[in-house]
Amino acid sequence: MKEKVILKQGDITGMEVDAIVNAANLELIMGGGVAGAIHKKGGPSIQEECNKLAPIPLGEAAITGAGALKAKYVIHAASMGLKGPLTTRESLLNSVKNSLKRSEEKKIKSIAFPAIGTGIAGFPKEQCAQIMVDTILEHLRKGSSLEKVYIVFFKGNIQEAFEKYLATVK
Repeated sequence: MKEKVILKQGDITGMEVDAIVNAANLELIMGGGVAGAIHKKGGPSIQEECNKLAPIPLGEAAITGAGALKAKYVIHAASMGLKGPLTTRESLLNSVKNSLKRSEEKKIKSIAFPAIGTGIAGFPKEQCAQIMVDTILEHLRKGSSLEKVYIVFFKGNIQEAFEKYLATVK
């Protein structure tokens, strides 16, 4: 299962996958960070769809079209509030689990996650790596339509934490 998880440096908005995951707030307002980049490249239709779905509970995930992006869908993982709370262990775990559930509902074969919570929310990268990798591998082991799960990093030092953790996993 580990071979299905691919760590990659780059711009998540340019990924040619079925779905990209947005590190979202409960209100699904696409302002800064990953959300801002998705909004800028994907166009206003994504935010318009979000407006109809919001707010969503902390730890939940919602799916929209991907506008002008190469992906088919954007899965919005609500790991934090717009004005708080910031990402917690529980909100990260649940938002990743629920993003994976949304991917199964659409029979998605490839998905790209950012390192949720490590940007604006300031969640520790080592904890993020452990939670995300363990949750993804647990999901894949249960049987999944997913063939490739990318974790895409904007900064190299975050990727290093994920590489280090992934190397310890059987």
